[in-house]
Amino acid sequence: MAEITPILMPKWGLSMQEGRLSAWHVAEGATISPGDEIMDVETDKIANVVEAADGGLLRRRVGKEGEVYPVRALLAVLAPASVSDEEVDAYVAAYEVPAASGDDEEAGPVYRFADLPAGRIRYAERPGEGTPLLLIHGFGGDLDNWLFNIDTLAEGGPVYALDLPGHGQSVKTARPAALELMVSTVLAFLDHLGLEKAHLAGHSMGGLVAGRLAIDHPDRVASVTLVCAAGLGDAINADYIDGFVAAEGRKDLKPVLAHLFNDRSLVSRAMVEDLLKFKRLDGVREFLGELSATLFAKGRQAETIAAALSASGVPAQVIWGEADAIIPVAHAANVDGAAVHVLANAGHMVQMEQAAEVNRLIRAFID
Repeated sequence: MAEITPILMPKWGLSMQEGRLSAWHVAEGATISPGDEIMDVETDKIANVVEAADGGLLRRRVGKEGEVYPVRALLAVLAPASVSDEEVDAYVAAYEVPAASGDDEEAGPVYRFADLPAGRIRYAERPGEGTPLLLIHGFGGDLDNWLFNIDTLAEGGPVYALDLPGHGQSVKTARPAALELMVSTVLAFLDHLGLEKAHLAGHSMGGLVAGRLAIDHPDRVASVTLVCAAGLGDAINADYIDGFVAAEGRKDLKPVLAHLFNDRSLVSRAMVEDLLKFKRLDGVREFLGELSATLFAKGRQAETIAAALSASGVPAQVIWGEADAIIPVAHAANVDGAAVHVLANAGHMVQMEQAAEVNRLIRAFID
């Protein structure tokens, strides 16, 4: 049955075990192409559109809207018209969800830890051939902010993502909580992995970190992609920064997180609870308070890198959500010579809301 191609429930990150098929965008009998939006899937973290990895004739929709399915469950079947209905029926009846395996290439990124001068750092790894891509999250985030990006980007080469000091599952006692600590940690991480050079993609504060590293060590950076990046101007939504640092309960945090998205319904209960658990870890509130006071003093951005990055000679591109409510979209034009892409229907978390297009832009740029 080599002509039959399955469409499966995707796996986003190591923690995802199942997903809800919330909507189909294609009907049986439709011819689809790679990259077409075919369905919406919801997890306990967030919802996202699923794009077709393969093209062909959609012969059978197996998954039903509103139902929950395990990762890699059969949701639909592609097959040319020359394949009989009986053959399609037999394929569907015989399909079994593969058992999870630590060696499974489709299991998602592998989480590891590295002991660096700043302390223990968590990172995700998808190995491959070629110059690696390193993904750097923003203020208050972690490597799972790249949940919808790591696997797709890894189709073109090795990808790493890390939790910066004070974030995620990385060390909370490193000091001083400042840009220099973040940059030195990323550089030490590259050294730890034995990587002479890497492409960098940074979101929000992570864009500032990536840009500063490119300026200070251009020989270590093959290219830099700035996603709704800090450091390209001095304006910022100070109410968001202050509100995020101060929030102690769900009632306080949920309206703050709503500023991150164009579609505010994406702020799920699980997302809020996960962030509250993080903020209640020993040392987190102190670290974030010190870091915000350093980077965003008096409601403005203290560090600006646009001119220096333009002069660094490192190839750069800028990606922004048109509805960004945290950092003004006008900052996207501030890096001379950079390719600029402003995406509609997306806010500050553009790499989640428009994951497919962000993945395409990053992959095309570094290729």
